[in-house]
Amino acid sequence: MKGLAAGIGVVFLFPILIAGTGMMLASSADAVQSNGSFSGCLTGIDSNKVAEQVTKILDGASGKDVHVEGLDLPAEQVPNAQTIVATGISLNVPKKGQIIALATAMQESRLRNLGYGDRDSLGLFQQRPSQGWGSAQQIRDPVYASEQFYKHLLKVDGWQQMTVTQAAQAVQKSGLPDAYVQWESLATALQSAIAKTFPGAGDADGKDTAQGEKPSTSTTGCAPGQDGSGFGRIPEGSVPKGYSIPKDADPKARKAIEWAMHQLGTLYQWGGSCTNAHGPDPMGRCDCSSLMQQAYAHAGITLTRTTYTQVGEGKAVSPAHLKPGDLIFSRGTAARPEHVGMYMGKGLVIEAPRTTKPVRITPIKDWDILAARRVV
Repeated sequence: MKGLAAGIGVVFLFPILIAGTGMMLASSADAVQSNGSFSGCLTGIDSNKVAEQVTKILDGASGKDVHVEGLDLPAEQVPNAQTIVATGISLNVPKKGQIIALATAMQESRLRNLGYGDRDSLGLFQQRPSQGWGSAQQIRDPVYASEQFYKHLLKVDGWQQMTVTQAAQAVQKSGLPDAYVQWESLATALQSAIAKTFPGAGDADGKDTAQGEKPSTSTTGCAPGQDGSGFGRIPEGSVPKGYSIPKDADPKARKAIEWAMHQLGTLYQWGGSCTNAHGPDPMGRCDCSSLMQQAYAHAGITLTRTTYTQVGEGKAVSPAHLKPGDLIFSRGTAARPEHVGMYMGKGLVIEAPRTTKPVRITPIKDWDILAARRVV
């Protein structure tokens, strides 16, 4: 891997840097504002189509006939994305770290090497000379800026277990901490497409996964508000103001959600049957999997009893395309998760979390999703 990294550093980064330097001369009049908000919701990204368009750019296409959803100026943005990925590979940064870097740069600069920003912010990541990121000249070097982002990311304790948004915010300390999630699907597609252009780089991803790196935990890939953040702090055991079960929810899923909501505020009991959560017997209370089992039992659907077996119920669904009623799993591993909750729509999850805690509703942005299953 070190040999590969060195090769990439010499073969790929130098010409990209030259191209990036040329881009610095572009007029700032048409540059994307670094803190502007994206009005869409990038879900259902076609990775194959992204790869096809990215390849055209990297093969020298002008960008006039290249279209990548979420990229307004692909001829400029894709080479910058390539620099970020190549730098990550050269530093042995795992795939997830590269995705975090791409999502960050898309939010901060729309993948453009900007010569301006909020206060003294500059470059792809809007790093500030006054905050110790380097000189203005250094920050405008795409390779240097990428290296600095990765070095700061790798110092964040537990970043591999964080969501993309959490990890990006830990580095950037942005005034818009939930904004990065909207770019995760596109960042994932870009990383995959670009990494394939580096011989042998795919082998490193397999190694990272084998060593236990968790997959991306994108939930909806949408802007803030659809990841549950729009409800603000949710008092334990309460329904956040403004929530209602989505009208398009499956009728059986609706019944399951409604029943689960009636258990809000009751204390967790490991091994509890969830058959009388409001009663005096602690063993009638709910743990995470019995809450799911009994909620769906009242909707006419039989589930097995434990988290370990419920992860095999129904059919697997992508965390990026959840529907109300879907079961989501976290902690442990994807094959043997230790916790389960039910997606309620609108970025919210109902769960029986752990001992001393009540059945509650939490934003999905706080979940590190290992698997998701649809049982209706």
